[in-house]
Amino acid sequence: MRILVVCGAGASSTFVAQRVRRSARDRGLDCTVEAAGSTRLDAGLDAVDVVLLGAHVGALADAVRERASEASVAVAVMPERVFAARDGEEALDLALAAAGKRS
Repeated sequence: MRILVVCGAGASSTFVAQRVRRSARDRGLDCTVEAAGSTRLDAGLDAVDVVLLGAHVGALADAVRERASEASVAVAVMPERVFAARDGEEALDLALAAAGKRS
């Protein structure tokens, strides 16, 4: 599964993406996890299965879902607590649920 973690500028999403990668590896899941700022979102839609939006860019969710549906990409908004979490478990669970998969 290919996951794109999106925040405003791409900085905080980098940390979340690292934690999600680690959680996926620990679970034995084959996942590619990248981070991007919201301005790079359109360019990345064709290369992913799931977009995880940061809560602070959640206002973009409807527009992102509309564009993503054309590419059969699932979209979920992460709660703010995901950015402060010590691991990527909740974000990974959110991505798996959005994609209709189980860990």
